[in-house]
Amino acid sequence: MKAPARSTVVRAVSRLAPVAIVGLLSAAVTAYLITPPVPADTATATTEVVALEGIESAAYTSAVRAASTGAKPRATVIGTGGTLAGTAPARDSFTQYSSGRIPIAELVADIQPEIGAWAEVNTVQFGNAGSGGYTIAQFHALTLAVETAMRNSDAVVVTSGTDTMEEFAYWLDLTVQSRKPVVMTGAMRPTKVASTGELIFGADGPANLYNAIRLAASQTTYCFGTVLMLNDEFHAARDVTKTSTTRMDTFQTRELGVLGWIDGNNIKVGRAPARVQKCDDVRNWPTPFDLTRVPASALPRTEIVYNYQQAGGEDIRAFADAGVKGIVTAGTGAGGIASAKGQARNAAVAQGVMFVSTSRVGSGSVSGGSGAIIPGDDLLPQKARLLLMLSLAFAPGDVTQVREWVTTIGNPEFQVSTPTGRARS
Repeated sequence: MKAPARSTVVRAVSRLAPVAIVGLLSAAVTAYLITPPVPADTATATTEVVALEGIESAAYTSAVRAASTGAKPRATVIGTGGTLAGTAPARDSFTQYSSGRIPIAELVADIQPEIGAWAEVNTVQFGNAGSGGYTIAQFHALTLAVETAMRNSDAVVVTSGTDTMEEFAYWLDLTVQSRKPVVMTGAMRPTKVASTGELIFGADGPANLYNAIRLAASQTTYCFGTVLMLNDEFHAARDVTKTSTTRMDTFQTRELGVLGWIDGNNIKVGRAPARVQKCDDVRNWPTPFDLTRVPASALPRTEIVYNYQQAGGEDIRAFADAGVKGIVTAGTGAGGIASAKGQARNAAVAQGVMFVSTSRVGSGSVSGGSGAIIPGDDLLPQKARLLLMLSLAFAPGDVTQVREWVTTIGNPEFQVSTPTGRARS
């Protein structure tokens, strides 16, 4: 198929007062509207970028422009299985199916030739299983697989099951060192009938895969870290969570909202993660968690304990006695834990265990704590566990360093400067 023609238009928006920028963007100071190229037999492709003033990145602008005006982007799709690769006994079987049955190469072939108008796509079959069956050692290997793919690709899409997709995504967000886009996707319904190969009624997998590749190839999430894309929406890996067992709109970012939407041939980015501010800083944009420096065997066992009415402390004591190095408490309210759990936690700290306090509520901040008891702010327990594990692997026993990483990497904030001549209110 002939590659679509491409052109680029960059428009500046009218200057906004600093207070308006801060008011509009508590978690981001940038918004973009990207219209990626469409197949040549439909229309001439135009990429339009509309950005709020406040953050300027030469690297970001260059990546988006190159994707729309240069050679066709190259994308690698790494398959790990899940419902997207699932088969069911009948076309109307939405919840009864076997995951991890269809090779990723077949799933990509099914969306050709259309996806070929947007990117040159190759595939890697990393695994083919449900997301919950993967180990941390396999997470480690997945990061290295993504980094390897980035050597010859402009972007990477990773498919997985949705049960622990937010953990897959946040792990990659914390560990992938490349600034190039990484997009996670999957499905809430299986894709095909096992016996005939027919599509399941309303299967969301093909559209999700197609849109994820388009999003990655467009470079509109360059320097965003890993994003999660399902149901025509994409979210920051740190913030998103699964909220429904079966609904198509299961992934939500409470309080902050989505990063953007894919509406037909338009990719609209409404906000950006804070780390985009460091996009031009090649040395400081990546996290310190470079897994080429640490083997999987060095990742310490890290667990989560759940608080509830009159909860006991036996779980914490058992974990500490088993050699667990880090524990995340999913507390009630703003992170509180029962008296027995508190006593067990103090004893575990004396044994050298570090803790991160989070809440089981699902949103809102957790503060307070001292020493080896570190507040996780609004990190969800399952996300805090991964960050604590990596922090302990790269700074074993160093409470000060672990606390700094949980505070800064785990809870990034935009740095908003006051323009010259204006007093800060």
